Amino acid sequence: MDEQSRADRRSPVGEPVVRSDPAVTGDRAAEAVGFDPDDRDSIAEAAETVRRFAAGDVGDDDHVLMLRGAAACAALVRGVGSYKEAAARAGDEVSVSFIRKWARVHDLPQAIRRQVARGHLAPSAAKHVARLGGEDRYLLAWTAIDGEMTVRQVRSVASAVNDGADVERAVRELDVAPGRLSLDLPPDTYVELRRRAAMGNVDPEAIVAAALDDYFAAEP
Repeated sequence: MDEQSRADRRSPVGEPVVRSDPAVTGDRAAEAVGFDPDDRDSIAEAAETVRRFAAGDVGDDDHVLMLRGAAACAALVRGVGSYKEAAARAGDEVSVSFIRKWARVHDLPQAIRRQVARGHLAPSAAKHVARLGGEDRYLLAWTAIDGEMTVRQVRSVASAVNDGADVERAVRELDVAPGRLSLDLPPDTYVELRRRAAMGNVDPEAIVAAALDDYFAAEP
């Protein structure tokens, strides 16, 4: 699997892969700041960034700067060797819990972080998605977006899964349907999809799912 489909991050810690992509952040890509955990000056910059981040200098509505703060947390932890030491370097007002939560956001798969940067998934919701592992992260993230879940609902599901619940069942218990996606199709494609579904006595979803399975299988 490549990074687009696997659930484990492989990007270097502190590198602004998402934040520096103009296709995601537009003109703000030029503002992207990276942090090198092996460079003393960069670690100091990361510590200062975390200090400002924890002080509330970055609002939850600025998704790009929130991701910068998360990157700083991850790089600082890697650079000093522990969450405890990272908190000490960032200042008395910064807790170990704060750094751990946001470092995990930076470790989310790139596909999810791109949705955070675009403003489709709130950073506060991403914190709870990051509490999960493997494919559960993807299912909760995409369902949160498509099902318009609140941060409280995302937190509830993450807590339930960490307590041993199945993620799909936990989402359904909130009356949210995982896997439901609204698509706009070109009229000709829409008409042909409906025609074939009717002639085959199947739901349009079955044709779309089969076509996507073939498409994904054909990818290198």
